[in-house]
Amino acid sequence: MLQVSDLNSGYGPAQILFDVSLQVGAGEVVALLGRNGAGKSTTLKSIMGLTDRRKGKILFRGTDISQYPPFEIARLGLGYVPEDRRIFTDLTVAENLEVGRQKRRSTTTWSPERIYALFPNLADLRHKPGGQISGGEQQMLTIGRTLMGNPHLVLLDEPSEGIAPKIVEQMAEAIRLMTREGVAILLSEQNLPFARLISDRCYLLEKGEIRHAGTMADLETGSGHP
Repeated sequence: MLQVSDLNSGYGPAQILFDVSLQVGAGEVVALLGRNGAGKSTTLKSIMGLTDRRKGKILFRGTDISQYPPFEIARLGLGYVPEDRRIFTDLTVAENLEVGRQKRRSTTTWSPERIYALFPNLADLRHKPGGQISGGEQQMLTIGRTLMGNPHLVLLDEPSEGIAPKIVEQMAEAIRLMTREGVAILLSEQNLPFARLISDRCYLLEKGEIRHAGTMADLETGSGHP
């Protein structure tokens, strides 16, 4: 689904990523782990074409998107949920979802009704402005808006950060349901227990370099490979 090879990226004169390589298979959840400042968000932004400069090869479903602008990458079915959510605060929940609507790409088509089934909290809030709902509900809304684009793969940046434990549990269950529908996920996360609940494999990022790759069990036992 996604193959990143020797990715170097940064902002202006500052290089943040150094020869980052990773891959995500169809229907798989892969966690990108690391401390604040390790380069996790920059990795997702670079894949999505949102950094100032990038070198390396990024294949998405067989297409080299290394030089594509973000809007063309999105049209191919690569969704992105940023850490800062970026909902439209003056639009209602329902209107935020409509903004994300894109064409059907496969047998699975996401609709507002399916989003409300995935995130029941949003169903009763559909007519409420996005700026008047809680942080956890905004996170759900951002994911729902991305799913309305019918993506093959979602880049999910720190979904558990700053939200209540109960909402984190709901988020984990929603991610499991998304993968059952065939959506692959590359997850940036520093909450290890949360990542352990939902991830098939992981990469550990430190100072912009991949230090470990393997299963979650490999990480805990110290096996795997750099």
